[in-house]
Amino acid sequence: MTVRQHTTSSRGAQPRKGAARSTSTATSTSRARSHAGVAEPRRSGTQQRARHGARPVARKPAPHTPRGVPQVKHPRSRQAPVRSRARGKSRSRKKSTVGFVRRVLIRPSRTKQATPIIKKRLRWAVAVLVSLLIFLIGKVGYLQTVSGDDYRAAGLAARMRTTTLRAERGAIFDRNGREIAMSVPKMTLYADPTMVVDPTGTARAIAGLMQFDPVREQELATTLAARESSFTFVARQIDPARAKAVTDLRLPGVGAYKEPDRMIVDPSALAVVGGTDTDGIGTAGLEMQYNDTLAGKDGRFVREQDKDGRSIPGASNVEVEPVPGNDLVLTLDRSIQFQLNQALLSRVRQVGARGGTAVVMNSKTGDVYAMANIRRKEDGTYSNSGNYAAVEAHETGSTAKVFSIAAAINEGAVTPDSVFHVPGIQKFDEYVIRDAYPHPTQAMPVREILVKSSNLGTVLTAQRISTTTLESYLHAFGFGDKTALEFPNESAGILKPAEKWQGTEKITVAYGYGFASTSLQLVSAMNVVANNGTYVAPRLVLATIDDAGKMHNVAPSATRPVLTQETATQMNLMMRDVVCFGTGTLAKIPGMTVAGKTGTGYKVQNDGTYGSDTTGRKYFASFVGFLPAEDPQVTILVSIDEPDAGSRDRFGGTAAAPVFSDIGAFVARELRIKPPATTQPCAKADPYARAGESGH
Repeated sequence: MTVRQHTTSSRGAQPRKGAARSTSTATSTSRARSHAGVAEPRRSGTQQRARHGARPVARKPAPHTPRGVPQVKHPRSRQAPVRSRARGKSRSRKKSTVGFVRRVLIRPSRTKQATPIIKKRLRWAVAVLVSLLIFLIGKVGYLQTVSGDDYRAAGLAARMRTTTLRAERGAIFDRNGREIAMSVPKMTLYADPTMVVDPTGTARAIAGLMQFDPVREQELATTLAARESSFTFVARQIDPARAKAVTDLRLPGVGAYKEPDRMIVDPSALAVVGGTDTDGIGTAGLEMQYNDTLAGKDGRFVREQDKDGRSIPGASNVEVEPVPGNDLVLTLDRSIQFQLNQALLSRVRQVGARGGTAVVMNSKTGDVYAMANIRRKEDGTYSNSGNYAAVEAHETGSTAKVFSIAAAINEGAVTPDSVFHVPGIQKFDEYVIRDAYPHPTQAMPVREILVKSSNLGTVLTAQRISTTTLESYLHAFGFGDKTALEFPNESAGILKPAEKWQGTEKITVAYGYGFASTSLQLVSAMNVVANNGTYVAPRLVLATIDDAGKMHNVAPSATRPVLTQETATQMNLMMRDVVCFGTGTLAKIPGMTVAGKTGTGYKVQNDGTYGSDTTGRKYFASFVGFLPAEDPQVTILVSIDEPDAGSRDRFGGTAAAPVFSDIGAFVARELRIKPPATTQPCAKADPYARAGESGH
């Protein structure tokens, strides 16, 4: 009889009585071993669960074995060997990561099926991630399509720097093509503080090459460190070689560009030519008046730079080429200008004057050959930077007698031979008028009145015409109005309407008081006599030359008739006698016939009076004439402002006439002016001689 055998593992048997006790005993034993330092033997999983109070897991019953088939009992497989410590740590980290995810997204659970809450959380997480991804994709697409051009432009702008390329300013030439003012090559150093890496070191390096003093070096370092702007000047208009030495250092944020400097080749013409500022803009004189013509059009240099402020090779380009300015060709003659300036300066020093002006012009065309200006500064030195001949007006004194007498003759009121009984002193409207020298009442023809420069004789002559007529003639001569030069800050002088002449002005205007004139107005007015009675406006510019080299001539000066030719000839003859026998004898030029008139004006004092020789009277001495008198070619004015009042050389005939003689002789040689064959020198006998008489 076959007996069925059932094999049951002792681990799956029900615990026997006393098991708890055995467990307690085992625990005690384990603790004892632990305290004794003896390693506790490895427990099975069931024993460990039993130790922690977990319910033992029953073993599955062995599979049913058919009767007659012997049951094979498989031996228990051995425990896997202990792995290396490093591999154990890797597994531990993986478990920790998984545990973290479970704690965050899924509450710890021992079930394999996700609960509805877990699924909901997963859906939310996925939705958030997908939304974020869609947003990022949309943003990138927007930046690349809608705003792409803007961002690309902004990025390019951050790398680009634009530098102005100064156009070469036009040159200024004299009538013979000689340079008076020109531009010379210079370089300007600049820095971009936002690109400078080491402000102190950069300033030190630049200062060493530029020879900056410590103060300037520190100022540069402070500016570079402030980073308040992306551009600052380091040094302007310096020698190109020195600029290259700095740029060769390749300092981050430091560069250079061309910036021409202006040079006056002939300093004697400074008052006329004027000057420019550092930016090349005209600030005075012709440089200011013709700035638009001379300046040209600036260009732009656009460069792409790296993070250190250095130009990226191959990326820089000139966007707009500069267009050079036009050249000016003046009526000035450099040789005459220089000589006139020297002669005037010498005379101003000799007579201890405050200053002086002088003008040389072509009698027929109005072209100004030279215009000199001298002014003593507070430190005793002299300057020629201001064009006082055009901007300052003075009461002319006796030179004005030419215009009032000419008006009376031209109106037919008198002739050169008309005789007046001229007293030596007379009272008009509570004001006493005297001639320059005391004399009893004398019979004087008009020509003698002019030759001896009689104040009272001129008043009597001018009274033959109305004040309104006299005023109109003065305007015709050019007084009270600016000349056609349109020189910057040019003065129109002072000439009130005749109806506003009050008191003694009704008579003093005839001999040079009560109206004021610039030297430029006065020489142009006197030139009416030299030019056969026709006024010709003064002119300073002959032509312009464009950047292609083509010359464009300036229109001739405007003209207008003032006197008849007969009147002009009569005045010419009388003015010759002024030089031969009258107050202008020191203006004579050997071998040349000269016609002219002296003038000595008193300057108004701060108290509104003219003062006296005992109270510090100030003089304005002048001489205006032309040569050769038979066929005038040049008209010349010389004025001396405030000569020494205690000197005999305080009058027009003594202070200014000698300069006229010197410069007149030089101009005649320079321009090859020869007197006509019919020239008649002054007669030996003086037909106007009277004992003890002299004028000014």
